[in-house]
Amino acid sequence: MARGLKKHLKRLKAPHHWMLSKMGGIFAPKPSSGPHKERECIPIMLVLRNRLKYALTRRECLMIVMRRMVQVDHKVRTDMNYPLGFQDVVTLERTSENFRLLYDVKGRFVLHRISPERAQFKLLRVKRVSTGRKSVAGPNPFVNGKGSAVPYLVTHDGRTIRFPDPEIKADDTVKFNIKTGKITDFVKFEVGNLAMITAGANMGRVGVVKHREKHNGSHDIIHLTDRRGHTFATRGNNVFIIGKGEKALISLPKGSGIKLSILEERNRRMQKQKN
Repeated sequence: MARGLKKHLKRLKAPHHWMLSKMGGIFAPKPSSGPHKERECIPIMLVLRNRLKYALTRRECLMIVMRRMVQVDHKVRTDMNYPLGFQDVVTLERTSENFRLLYDVKGRFVLHRISPERAQFKLLRVKRVSTGRKSVAGPNPFVNGKGSAVPYLVTHDGRTIRFPDPEIKADDTVKFNIKTGKITDFVKFEVGNLAMITAGANMGRVGVVKHREKHNGSHDIIHLTDRRGHTFATRGNNVFIIGKGEKALISLPKGSGIKLSILEERNRRMQKQKN
């Protein structure tokens, strides 16, 4: 019997948001084990070849990453199958470009170009807040004995950050300085704050949290309103807070997370053709 993880991925079974052509081959690049789930990430290779067009073949992608030209969150990555996920910062020093991975309103990854100043930080969603022994979170330099448990939090990209602000709870968002590894700010999961949807039918939409329905033993339902006044709802696990009030902490991609109807999209395309 086969043991361990599968080492291949058929193209037809690849996530649809990778936008791979059906007739382009048999296999697709299988993401390596990393901070993001296989169905919620995109390999570096597809970013270089299919999105940025800096390579034509798999071999050329390999040459680029092995020359240490690609950085993810300011760390050089030489694995072309390394998984990139939501809020990751991709830096290409040779071309002086910085990109943040976000979603468009159709649930596809967008390489949103950002300035070097904005590339110094990223937003992280808090998955869990807890305390651990030194075998889990390292020793506590301030306390010895039984009270030496270290408070820590775990984020959506697999980071463990020690000694966070006591006010930070699960589902909140922290502003994380990539260079220093410190939390510089945080936003509570509260009514009135700006959020982006990261899963479900409304993936990629941006709106202000208006109401939170609590259902014991089930998923909380969050009601949001976008800038045009349209309301939509989703599970609480799908909501990622990105700003205080209606002001976002990050720049948003084209469209600003506002979903258009089919007729509005059609009229916009026809207008472009006329012009």
